[in-house]
Amino acid sequence: MKPQFHKVPVNAQDSFSVRHEVKSNFGNIWHYHPELELHYIIRGEGVRFIGDNVSNFSAGEMLLVGENLPHTWRCNEAYFQEDPALPVEVIVMQFRPDCLGRDFLNLAETQPIRRLYEKALRGLLIKGETSEKVADLLHRAVEAHSLQRLIVLLSILELLSQSADMETITSERAFYQSNELETVRLNKVCSYTLSNYAKEIGLEEIASIANLSVTSFCRYFKLMTHKTYHEFLTEIRVSHACRALVENKLSAESICFESGFNNLSNFYRHFKRIKGVTPLEYKRNYLQ
Repeated sequence: MKPQFHKVPVNAQDSFSVRHEVKSNFGNIWHYHPELELHYIIRGEGVRFIGDNVSNFSAGEMLLVGENLPHTWRCNEAYFQEDPALPVEVIVMQFRPDCLGRDFLNLAETQPIRRLYEKALRGLLIKGETSEKVADLLHRAVEAHSLQRLIVLLSILELLSQSADMETITSERAFYQSNELETVRLNKVCSYTLSNYAKEIGLEEIASIANLSVTSFCRYFKLMTHKTYHEFLTEIRVSHACRALVENKLSAESICFESGFNNLSNFYRHFKRIKGVTPLEYKRNYLQ
């Protein structure tokens, strides 16, 4: 399935777009546009597709998607099953590379920003203190007017261009041009996983959803996502556990089994590997 061109809505009097949206979902259209996109998720969880990368996302994630890099987000159905009225929330800033003038990136002082734009062509995951500072600026940008909007945008670009708290998302040889059959098949696999991650999903079961043999499915999934299906499933389970921990309603043991892990030691080991902290440390850090 080829990505669709998307026309970014921008007011005639503005040089770029910034929106704070609270809605039922993020949509699921695989699309691209000539604008860079700074995407900050305040609330919601599921799976994101950026170029050739397929990964889970959760609240607090921030990405910079480069110009014409295909992307989409799919929300976890279980997130809405718990409360159908539960919305997702995001701040999205979209801007063209030349939105500050055609000669802006030719200035000596803006070369770090030019390099940032080049890195963003493969997508950037923004982490740590940089993410926290940019999140504050994005909230300011939503409320800003006239010249103040440009000042906030420049502040964000300065922060990002000088930061080391970023991780490249796609591979160097990104597999963007997947054919329609491959994309539909991957979409079925992700949808089934998001709906059933809390139960045991064997390779035979998920391979049958993709209409492939187990061997072919393992090869196909690794080619499309650059990770094994088990790694993908574990990331989704940990993402669900993160939300349950910060809601502070269940014990770690209950969250372990509700998220699809079959024992506590397994849960703690995978959580620490993916998040870098134990579940209790994650909960404590969030609540503080």
